[in-house]
Amino acid sequence: MPAVDGAGVSLTRVLGGATIEDFDPFLMLDSFDSTNPPDYLRGFPMHPHRGIETITYLVDGELAHQDSLGNKGLITPGASQWMTAGRGILHQEMPQESKHFLGLQLWLNLASNEKLTEPKYFDIRPEDMGVVEDHCAKVIVISGEYAGVRGAKPHHIQATLLDVGIHEGQSVEIPVAEENTVFIFSLLGDMIVDDEIFEQKTAVLLRDGDTVEVSAMPGQAVRFILASAPPLHEPVAWGGPIVMNTQEELRKAFSDLRAGTFIK
Repeated sequence: MPAVDGAGVSLTRVLGGATIEDFDPFLMLDSFDSTNPPDYLRGFPMHPHRGIETITYLVDGELAHQDSLGNKGLITPGASQWMTAGRGILHQEMPQESKHFLGLQLWLNLASNEKLTEPKYFDIRPEDMGVVEDHCAKVIVISGEYAGVRGAKPHHIQATLLDVGIHEGQSVEIPVAEENTVFIFSLLGDMIVDDEIFEQKTAVLLRDGDTVEVSAMPGQAVRFILASAPPLHEPVAWGGPIVMNTQEELRKAFSDLRAGTFIK
């Protein structure tokens, strides 16, 4: 659904509070797609996170970031950044003006025994990603593995992320781990799965199988993200930018924020 977040960023909220159980360990998915800079230039000023990883992936555009630990940098087209919030971080993300700001941010939960791990960044450059290409499709392996080609290796939950572009009217089959939570998200264009058409900016949760087949519409290409990770099966206590396992832990996080002890 259309949403506004941060200081006034227009986006499409795909996953959120209502999808926690089914999409475990994926918590939230926001999609950015605009050629109008006022939609996104207000950005996401300094805000806290604890207990999660945020995965930002840009197809087009740039995003400047900095945090309370003194880190700063720029996420560029084709790059991904995994930020492990762990025990706590304050950071800001500010999109830069461009012809097209296109990408997504995915929140990945952390296991209970890793909720308070040390905050860190994992920058994945285009040259760190694997690429598999044939006459049907081009697959960018952001993390994990596809067709024997590896991308980056995550620090915590071993999530596989693929950016798949299918040529007009073609199909691709992708093997997946049956025990994982697996979904696909149509970033650009409509896609066909199991003879059903899913419109652009739709997430489709997959069940019961070790292969997913996705097709492009006749005369139309499609670009989608495949995300796969083992579920945690743990309780979720979610309050704004903080995700813990219990309400008591959540109250402690906000108490730390008020007391100025959130950053260790």
